Amino acid sequence: MNSAGAVSDGRLTAEDFSVAARAFADKWKTHNQSFPPWSWVPLINRTLLLSNQQAEGYLSLEKSIILSSLEESPEDESLHLATECSEKEESVDHAILVQNQENEAHYYDFHLVYSASYKVPVLYFRGYCSDGQPLSLDVIKKDLPSCSVSLLAESKWTFITQEEHPYLNRPWFKLHPCGTEDWIKLLSQSSISAGCQMPVELYLVSWFSVVGQVVGLRIPLEMLN
Repeated sequence: MNSAGAVSDGRLTAEDFSVAARAFADKWKTHNQSFPPWSWVPLINRTLLLSNQQAEGYLSLEKSIILSSLEESPEDESLHLATECSEKEESVDHAILVQNQENEAHYYDFHLVYSASYKVPVLYFRGYCSDGQPLSLDVIKKDLPSCSVSLLAESKWTFITQEEHPYLNRPWFKLHPCGTEDWIKLLSQSSISAGCQMPVELYLVSWFSVVGQVVGLRIPLEMLN
């Protein structure tokens, strides 16, 4: 169980997720000002059925174009994002759009959703062409930096499945959450050993610092403070 706004067992309540999601979005906006912001999508109809609880919802980062920097070394290979309507000229000067064989840009949507069964956040994502045609996982892996593909192949904590999005009722890929509780518990126990507990507000930041790398999204170290 969590107490006094701290994480001790690797799990979150739905209310904790709401708090952690807003804290994550605020930190992302503060420390990633050149990146598109995450938006909180409230589930109004579902929330009306609940009483004395924070609004239910999920975090969304949508219609992003993956940019691969030409100046990055292989050791620091990661993805950069730009929204279709807010690309920075200085970024485009030093990057290329990921394109398929028809020279068409690939777009990506990312959702951070609370799993009531696992009591942890889950990363859902999908890739698609400008005409809405969905990308297969094989094509998506070609868009990812090599370090992400290696992580998927080697890590026992991370593997991708495809299933229906819990709120949109359409097939999305997701990073399976079966190992999340265990490694978050390890992180929280390390914090306790250091004389402090992981606050709920840092849960999603700590979680995404690992999970985001699987899809090529890295967070700055300042977000962990």
